Amino acid sequence: LALAVRAGRHALAANRAQLQTIVDEMAPGLTERRGIGAVTAAQAIVSFSHPGRCRSDAAFAALSGTSPLQASSGKTVRHRLNRGGDRALNRAIHTIALTRMRCCPTTKEYVARRTAEGKSSREIRRCLKRYIARELYRALNASTTLTAQPLAAPAAH
Repeated sequence: LALAVRAGRHALAANRAQLQTIVDEMAPGLTERRGIGAVTAAQAIVSFSHPGRCRSDAAFAALSGTSPLQASSGKTVRHRLNRGGDRALNRAIHTIALTRMRCCPTTKEYVARRTAEGKSSREIRRCLKRYIARELYRALNASTTLTAQPLAAPAAH
């Protein structure tokens, strides 16, 4: 059993290294951003698919389920996250947000400022997820546009 666990750990490490290589080829520099690992970057690339699938960062946010929806009632004005979209991409963005809330000094300052303004942690996470979706869209759109290879011309007969 111990040998199987050790072999599984080595296989997982090899798979993660291979995934990192693929992600770096498809979207250079994406995993260098804070909180974005190989697995979350791969999910973002798969969901993004190709430039032109989403016409704007708002469309990408709707795809990822991080677009804000009105949830106001009476005198209270607030928003909630869209529950639709690609749930795997939403989970990847959620993981990035939690990592940044725990490790990124800039995000920690943002959370402290918004908490002082009276925002709940749920509302703060909603805002962060929307920001991360915008950042991912811009990074993926720029990197895949730069790395896209032109199609070869068909051979003349």
